[in-house]
Amino acid sequence: MGKVLSFVGATIGSYAGWALGATVGFYTAFMVSMVGTGIGIYFGRQLARNYFE
Repeated sequence: MGKVLSFVGATIGSYAGWALGATVGFYTAFMVSMVGTGIGIYFGRQLARNYFE
């Protein structure tokens, strides 16, 4: 379940980062999307650890 929630978190974080960064420009959207991906993976794994293990 941890991998599934990591993937879901990465997808949501990446989209949120892209939406925030796209207001500035393409490169900024890409960079903020990568940060959002990492944050989403972190919180997805924490969610899996706290509720499904």
